[in-house]
Amino acid sequence: MVNGAGPGADEDGRHGRLSRERVLAAALDLVDREGLAALTMRRLGAELGVEAMSLYRYAPGKTALLDGVVEALFLRLEEQLAAAPAPEAAAASTEWRAELHRIARITYQVCLDHPEGAPLIFTRFTEVPLARRAPAVLRDHERVLGVLWDAGFDERRSAPVLRAFTAWVLGYVSVELRAMVDNPREPDPAFRLGLYRMPSDELPRLRATAPALARRGGTEGLAAGLDALLDRFVERGL
Repeated sequence: MVNGAGPGADEDGRHGRLSRERVLAAALDLVDREGLAALTMRRLGAELGVEAMSLYRYAPGKTALLDGVVEALFLRLEEQLAAAPAPEAAAASTEWRAELHRIARITYQVCLDHPEGAPLIFTRFTEVPLARRAPAVLRDHERVLGVLWDAGFDERRSAPVLRAFTAWVLGYVSVELRAMVDNPREPDPAFRLGLYRMPSDELPRLRATAPALARRGGTEGLAAGLDALLDRFVERGL
């Protein structure tokens, strides 16, 4: 993950002193504007007004920089969770579900706000061991477990729920962010999606369903799936 100094580091950038948080935020902003291909030490240094070598104390290489973008996303998640009001559940017995919905909804929104950087969450989770993930990422796992433990789930019962919760939220987001449009300048939906590229005799169902698939499911679809998942765990007593 990203190593380096905390706030108050001694390098001066274009907009003041560098800190780990500023470097990661600038990396995420750069990815938002220009995509992952633009994220290099030289390009990020230019953004911050410093030499590329000054950034190596915060990210010793490109891999660490990618992990830093993931960390920046989870720091944004923490900020938005802190700013959003806690849910008001109809009953104390459902408060934990309302909180999981809040976490899922804000995670979804952060990812959609940063569509260029969000896919890094999926790829880096498959490559970075749990203990090596950034503190903000680990705090997210701890946050969900805290909700489950407060609801009465123990270590054995909370593990599969956390696993399923994470899989559903990140899987749903990955589907929402998938590339669908073949020609953005084409107003006709069929040509916009490039349906003519798919043989109608072999893929009739996919061609018919593609326009609906191209529309995002939004938070309603996210919530419906999460409820179905949680219902299953409660019914089975896990």
